[in-house]
Amino acid sequence: MSEPTLKRYRLKVAYEGTLFHGWQKQEPPGLEPLRTVAGVVERAIVTATQQPIVLTGASRTDSGVHARGQVAHFSAATRIPVERLASAINSRLPEDVEILGAEEAPANFNAIAHASSKQYRYRIFNSHRRPLERRNIVYHCWHTLELDRMNDAASRLEGEHDFASFAAANHGRLTTVRTIFRCHVERDEPSDEWHIVVQGSGFLYNMVRIISGTLVEVGRGAMSPSQVSAALLAGDRRLAGPTLPPTGLWLEWIKYPPDEVIRSYVAAEPAAEEPPPE
Repeated sequence: MSEPTLKRYRLKVAYEGTLFHGWQKQEPPGLEPLRTVAGVVERAIVTATQQPIVLTGASRTDSGVHARGQVAHFSAATRIPVERLASAINSRLPEDVEILGAEEAPANFNAIAHASSKQYRYRIFNSHRRPLERRNIVYHCWHTLELDRMNDAASRLEGEHDFASFAAANHGRLTTVRTIFRCHVERDEPSDEWHIVVQGSGFLYNMVRIISGTLVEVGRGAMSPSQVSAALLAGDRRLAGPTLPPTGLWLEWIKYPPDEVIRSYVAAEPAAEEPPPE
Protein backbone atom coordinates (compact mmCIF):
# COMPACT_ATOMS: atom_id res chain seq x y z
CA MET A 1 0.00 0.00 0.00
CA SER A 2 1.44 3.38 -0.99
CA GLU A 3 2.07 6.04 1.60
CA PRO A 4 -0.58 8.80 1.86
CA THR A 5 0.36 12.15 0.37
CA LEU A 6 0.69 15.37 2.31
CA LYS A 7 -2.49 17.47 2.06
CA ARG A 8 -3.75 20.69 3.56
CA TYR A 9 -6.99 20.55 5.53
CA ARG A 10 -9.40 23.31 6.52
CA LEU A 11 -11.46 23.00 9.71
CA LYS A 12 -14.51 24.88 10.95
CA VAL A 13 -14.36 24.98 14.75
CA ALA A 14 -16.92 25.87 17.43
CA TYR A 15 -16.21 26.28 21.11
CA GLU A 16 -17.42 27.75 24.37
CA GLY A 17 -14.46 29.81 25.54
CA THR A 18 -15.30 29.94 29.26
CA LEU A 19 -12.69 27.42 30.41
CA PHE A 20 -10.08 28.20 27.76
CA HIS A 21 -7.20 30.68 27.94
CA GLY A 22 -8.09 31.84 24.44
CA TRP A 23 -7.38 30.24 21.08
CA GLN A 24 -3.60 30.54 20.77
CA LYS A 25 -1.30 27.92 22.29
CA GLN A 26 0.45 29.19 25.42
CA GLU A 27 3.38 27.27 26.90
CA PRO A 28 5.10 29.41 29.57
CA PRO A 29 8.75 28.33 30.12
CA GLY A 30 9.03 25.93 33.04
CA LEU A 31 5.27 25.78 33.56
CA GLU A 32 2.43 23.54 32.45
CA PRO A 33 0.89 24.64 29.12
CA LEU A 34 -2.31 26.63 29.57
CA ARG A 35 -5.55 25.11 28.34
CA THR A 36 -6.23 26.74 24.96
CA VAL A 37 -8.50 25.80 22.07
CA ALA A 38 -5.63 25.44 19.59
CA GLY A 39 -3.68 23.29 22.05
CA VAL A 40 -6.60 20.97 22.70
CA VAL A 41 -7.56 20.63 19.03
CA GLU A 42 -3.96 20.16 17.89
CA ARG A 43 -3.42 17.32 20.38
CA ALA A 44 -6.62 15.64 19.17
CA ILE A 45 -5.44 15.86 15.55
CA VAL A 46 -2.01 14.46 16.46
CA THR A 47 -3.68 11.53 18.24
CA ALA A 48 -6.07 10.89 15.33
CA THR A 49 -3.45 11.13 12.55
CA GLN A 50 -0.52 9.69 14.53
CA GLN A 51 1.85 12.41 13.31
CA PRO A 52 3.02 15.86 14.39
CA ILE A 53 1.07 18.77 12.93
CA VAL A 54 0.93 22.53 13.38
CA LEU A 55 -2.57 24.03 13.66
CA THR A 56 -3.09 27.64 12.55
CA GLY A 57 -6.29 29.50 13.39
CA ALA A 58 -7.65 32.53 11.58
CA SER A 59 -8.54 34.54 14.70
CA ARG A 60 -6.71 34.66 18.01
CA THR A 61 -9.79 34.94 20.19
CA ASP A 62 -9.14 36.01 23.77
CA SER A 63 -9.81 34.11 27.01
CA GLY A 64 -13.54 33.60 27.50
CA VAL A 65 -14.50 34.43 23.89
CA HIS A 66 -16.64 31.87 22.06
CA ALA A 67 -16.89 30.78 18.43
CA ARG A 68 -19.33 29.18 16.04
CA GLY A 69 -17.16 29.61 12.96
CA GLN A 70 -13.45 29.73 13.73
CA VAL A 71 -11.38 28.47 10.78
CA ALA A 72 -8.05 26.68 11.06
CA HIS A 73 -5.69 24.78 8.77
CA PHE A 74 -3.05 22.07 9.08
CA SER A 75 -1.13 19.75 6.79
CA ALA A 76 -0.94 16.00 7.24
CA ALA A 77 -0.43 12.76 5.35
CA THR A 78 -3.21 10.57 6.69
CA ARG A 79 -5.32 7.66 5.52
CA ILE A 80 -8.38 8.98 7.33
CA PRO A 81 -10.92 9.87 4.60
CA VAL A 82 -11.72 13.57 4.66
CA GLU A 83 -15.42 12.82 5.19
CA ARG A 84 -14.51 11.04 8.46
CA LEU A 85 -11.84 13.47 9.64
CA ALA A 86 -14.13 15.70 11.72
CA SER A 87 -15.58 12.68 13.54
CA ALA A 88 -12.11 11.24 14.16
CA ILE A 89 -10.98 14.51 15.76
CA ASN A 90 -14.23 15.08 17.69
CA SER A 91 -14.00 11.67 19.34
CA ARG A 92 -10.82 12.92 21.03
CA LEU A 93 -12.07 16.38 22.05
CA PRO A 94 -13.65 17.60 25.31
CA GLU A 95 -17.29 18.69 25.39
CA ASP A 96 -16.63 22.44 25.07
CA VAL A 97 -15.13 22.30 21.56
CA GLU A 98 -16.33 20.69 18.32
CA ILE A 99 -15.13 20.38 14.73
CA LEU A 100 -18.17 21.35 12.65
CA GLY A 101 -16.56 20.46 9.34
CA ALA A 102 -13.33 19.34 7.68
CA GLU A 103 -12.37 19.56 4.03
CA GLU A 104 -9.32 19.41 1.82
CA ALA A 105 -8.03 22.88 0.96
CA PRO A 106 -5.60 24.21 -1.66
CA ALA A 107 -1.99 23.45 -0.76
CA ASN A 108 -1.29 27.16 -0.25
CA PHE A 109 -4.43 27.90 1.81
CA ASN A 110 -3.71 30.06 4.84
CA ALA A 111 -6.52 30.59 7.34
CA ILE A 112 -5.11 33.98 8.36
CA ALA A 113 -3.78 35.52 5.17
CA HIS A 114 -6.67 34.54 2.90
CA ALA A 115 -9.57 35.62 5.15
CA SER A 116 -11.61 38.33 3.41
CA SER A 117 -14.16 39.16 6.13
CA LYS A 118 -15.27 38.13 9.61
CA GLN A 119 -18.39 38.60 11.68
CA TYR A 120 -18.63 38.88 15.45
CA ARG A 121 -21.81 38.97 17.51
CA TYR A 122 -21.90 40.40 21.04
CA ARG A 123 -24.84 38.96 23.01
CA ILE A 124 -26.38 41.12 25.74
CA PHE A 125 -28.98 39.80 28.19
CA ASN A 126 -31.03 42.92 28.94
CA SER A 127 -33.30 42.13 31.86
CA HIS A 128 -33.66 42.55 35.62
CA ARG A 129 -33.67 38.78 35.86
CA ARG A 130 -30.37 36.91 36.05
CA PRO A 131 -29.29 34.85 32.99
CA LEU A 132 -28.52 31.77 35.10
CA GLU A 133 -28.59 29.23 32.27
CA ARG A 134 -26.71 31.62 29.93
CA ARG A 135 -24.41 33.37 32.38
CA ASN A 136 -21.22 32.12 30.67
CA ILE A 137 -22.24 33.07 27.14
CA VAL A 138 -23.96 36.48 27.43
CA TYR A 139 -23.24 39.84 29.07
CA HIS A 140 -25.85 40.94 31.62
CA CYS A 141 -26.94 44.57 31.22
CA TRP A 142 -29.44 45.92 33.77
CA HIS A 143 -29.97 49.29 32.07
CA THR A 144 -32.87 50.06 29.76
CA LEU A 145 -31.50 50.37 26.22
CA GLU A 146 -32.77 52.37 23.21
CA LEU A 147 -32.41 50.50 19.94
CA ASP A 148 -32.65 53.49 17.56
CA ARG A 149 -29.91 55.42 19.38
CA MET A 150 -27.62 52.38 19.31
CA ASN A 151 -28.17 51.81 15.60
CA ASP A 152 -27.56 55.48 14.86
CA ALA A 153 -24.20 55.22 16.61
CA ALA A 154 -23.41 51.83 15.05
CA SER A 155 -23.93 53.15 11.51
CA ARG A 156 -21.29 55.84 12.15
CA LEU A 157 -18.66 53.11 12.57
CA GLU A 158 -19.22 51.61 9.13
CA GLY A 159 -16.60 52.21 6.44
CA GLU A 160 -12.83 52.64 6.58
CA HIS A 161 -11.67 54.54 9.66
CA ASP A 162 -8.80 54.84 12.09
CA PHE A 163 -10.11 52.82 15.05
CA ALA A 164 -7.40 53.88 17.54
CA SER A 165 -10.13 54.96 19.99
CA PHE A 166 -11.63 51.46 19.82
CA ALA A 167 -8.50 49.36 20.43
CA ALA A 168 -6.68 48.26 23.56
CA ALA A 169 -3.47 50.20 24.21
CA ASN A 170 -1.34 47.08 23.63
CA HIS A 171 -2.92 46.15 20.29
CA GLY A 172 0.54 45.63 18.73
CA ARG A 173 -0.45 46.47 15.14
CA LEU A 174 1.38 48.83 12.79
CA THR A 175 -1.84 50.56 11.74
CA THR A 176 -5.20 51.02 13.44
CA VAL A 177 -7.07 51.64 10.17
CA ARG A 178 -9.74 49.01 9.58
CA THR A 179 -12.86 48.63 7.43
CA ILE A 180 -16.23 47.82 8.99
CA PHE A 181 -18.63 46.52 6.35
CA ARG A 182 -21.64 46.34 8.62
CA CYS A 183 -22.47 47.29 12.21
CA HIS A 184 -25.96 47.14 13.69
CA VAL A 185 -27.94 46.14 16.76
CA GLU A 186 -30.71 43.55 16.78
CA ARG A 187 -33.27 42.90 19.52
CA ASP A 188 -34.64 39.42 20.22
CA GLU A 189 -37.55 40.09 22.57
CA PRO A 190 -38.47 36.45 23.43
CA SER A 191 -34.95 35.80 24.77
CA ASP A 192 -34.42 39.27 26.32
CA GLU A 193 -31.24 39.45 24.26
CA TRP A 194 -29.77 42.33 22.26
CA HIS A 195 -27.12 41.47 19.69
CA ILE A 196 -24.43 43.82 18.44
CA VAL A 197 -23.32 42.49 15.03
CA VAL A 198 -20.02 43.70 13.58
CA GLN A 199 -18.67 42.57 10.21
CA GLY A 200 -15.30 43.71 8.89
CA SER A 201 -12.10 42.89 7.08
CA GLY A 202 -10.22 42.47 10.36
CA PHE A 203 -10.20 43.70 13.93
CA LEU A 204 -7.85 45.18 16.52
CA TYR A 205 -7.30 43.80 20.02
CA ASN A 206 -10.56 44.19 22.02
CA MET A 207 -12.07 46.26 19.18
CA VAL A 208 -15.47 44.53 19.10
CA ARG A 209 -15.72 44.55 22.90
CA ILE A 210 -14.97 48.30 22.98
CA ILE A 211 -17.46 48.97 20.17
CA SER A 212 -20.03 46.98 22.15
CA GLY A 213 -19.28 48.87 25.36
CA THR A 214 -19.61 52.17 23.52
CA LEU A 215 -22.95 51.22 21.96
CA VAL A 216 -24.29 50.13 25.36
CA GLU A 217 -23.31 53.54 26.75
CA VAL A 218 -25.24 55.16 23.90
CA GLY A 219 -28.21 52.85 24.43
CA ARG A 220 -28.53 53.71 28.12
CA GLY A 221 -28.10 57.46 27.49
CA ALA A 222 -24.60 57.92 28.91
CA MET A 223 -23.21 58.85 25.46
CA SER A 224 -24.73 60.37 22.34
CA PRO A 225 -24.30 59.02 18.80
CA SER A 226 -22.42 62.22 17.92
CA GLN A 227 -19.90 61.47 20.67
CA VAL A 228 -19.14 58.16 18.93
CA SER A 229 -18.30 60.08 15.74
CA ALA A 230 -16.12 62.46 17.75
CA ALA A 231 -14.28 59.57 19.41
CA LEU A 232 -13.66 57.96 16.04
CA LEU A 233 -12.11 61.17 14.66
CA ALA A 234 -10.05 61.95 17.77
CA GLY A 235 -8.18 58.63 17.96
CA ASP A 236 -8.30 58.84 21.76
CA ARG A 237 -9.21 55.66 23.65
CA ARG A 238 -10.50 57.72 26.59
CA LEU A 239 -13.35 59.07 24.47
CA ALA A 240 -14.89 55.67 23.64
CA GLY A 241 -16.88 53.45 25.97
CA PRO A 242 -15.69 50.67 28.30
CA THR A 243 -14.37 47.29 27.20
CA LEU A 244 -17.14 44.78 27.85
CA PRO A 245 -16.13 41.36 29.24
CA PRO A 246 -15.42 38.49 26.82
CA THR A 247 -18.43 36.53 28.06
CA GLY A 248 -20.86 37.79 25.41
CA LEU A 249 -18.54 37.76 22.40
CA TRP A 250 -18.97 35.17 19.64
CA LEU A 251 -16.95 34.74 16.45
CA GLU A 252 -19.72 33.79 14.01
CA TRP A 253 -18.01 33.21 10.67
CA ILE A 254 -14.99 33.89 8.48
CA LYS A 255 -15.27 34.15 4.69
CA TYR A 256 -12.68 33.31 2.02
CA PRO A 257 -12.36 33.66 -1.75
CA PRO A 258 -13.19 30.55 -3.80
CA ASP A 259 -10.51 27.84 -3.75
CA GLU A 260 -9.67 28.38 -7.41
CA VAL A 261 -8.82 32.00 -6.59
CA ILE A 262 -6.72 30.99 -3.57
CA ARG A 263 -4.72 28.56 -5.75
CA SER A 264 -3.69 31.49 -7.92
CA TYR A 265 -2.24 33.42 -5.00
CA VAL A 266 1.45 33.53 -4.12
CA ALA A 267 2.05 31.51 -0.96
CA ALA A 268 1.45 33.55 2.19
CA GLU A 269 4.46 35.05 3.95
CA PRO A 270 5.56 33.27 7.16
CA ALA A 271 4.56 36.32 9.25
CA ALA A 272 0.92 35.54 8.52
CA GLU A 273 1.22 32.35 10.57
CA GLU A 274 0.84 34.38 13.80
CA PRO A 275 -2.67 35.87 13.96
CA PRO A 276 -3.12 39.18 15.74
CA PRO A 277 -5.20 39.05 18.95
CA GLU A 278 -8.80 40.21 18.54
